[in-house]
Amino acid sequence: MKKISLLLFVISLSFLQSEEKLERLVLSGPFASVSHPLVHMVESGALKDVAKEVEFRLWKNPDELRVITIQKGADFVAVPTNVGANLHNKGVEIELLNVSVWGILGMVTRDPNLKTLADFKGKEIAMPFRSDMPDILFGEVAKQQGLNPKKDFKLRYVSSPVDAMQMLIMRRVDHALLAEPAISIALRKTKSFPMKIVAPDIYRSVNLQKEWGKVFKTEAKVPQAGIAFLGGTKGKEHLIERFNQEYKKSLAWYKANPKKAGELVVKYMPMLQAEGVADSIPNVNLNVVSAKEAKKDLEFFFEILKKSNPKLLGGNLPDDSYYR
Repeated sequence: MKKISLLLFVISLSFLQSEEKLERLVLSGPFASVSHPLVHMVESGALKDVAKEVEFRLWKNPDELRVITIQKGADFVAVPTNVGANLHNKGVEIELLNVSVWGILGMVTRDPNLKTLADFKGKEIAMPFRSDMPDILFGEVAKQQGLNPKKDFKLRYVSSPVDAMQMLIMRRVDHALLAEPAISIALRKTKSFPMKIVAPDIYRSVNLQKEWGKVFKTEAKVPQAGIAFLGGTKGKEHLIERFNQEYKKSLAWYKANPKKAGELVVKYMPMLQAEGVADSIPNVNLNVVSAKEAKKDLEFFFEILKKSNPKLLGGNLPDDSYYR
């Protein structure tokens, strides 16, 4: 009887220890919309039941993201879905939890007459993140429309969508491929949004997601970014469940409270603009779908990338262990 009681005590103690709070939990992401619910989670104390301290760490470009993932500099990280797949295929312990961004990229121009990618032929375009998500999507859509993305356009690569936005605002370029909220911030800063009395300085042009749907005969959405967990998930089920619950809540709050959301985001990302962030929210296709549920859409996307350049995925489609 004493042995049974002792065994139960040990089991109970192990359970309690497994449920002990973490000293620190790090959430990481870029300037883009996928990260904005993360800062709300930090600010609202959403995960205070699982960690004593929760912080947000910004990554500014894909190279910084890769360093964070390889060095496990965060617990949960917002990633372009193909980058996560690439790292997974290279042996990094990374599992995709969800896809939350299905449409965030668009062309912005000073010329209101440019309505299609073909209209930009021969023109200089500021392009963020060479060989990463914006460049990839642009290239695949262009090729399906019979265009050569490297020869038919003068692509001027820059380090981030914010840099491309600044170049557009400062008239160093007339056209750019931007990700929200950079599009809406650019429209605000040039007084082009919602509309000036005189003609606006810049205009929204091609929506890359809509073009993707047309050329690949599918829905106008692309599983572009989501949240991944770094490190093995075994024994972390409760932590991941709590994160998933709170991320969904924070995304819902973000969509329902654009003004407050904009003010909160610039507290953590002062290089952005509150009004522009608020404007951007209705223009982003935001919907949390678990990685397993999104697998069909992800594999459709990945198959296209593999056919174009297998290196984008680390050689092949990720196995089932990538999708949690």
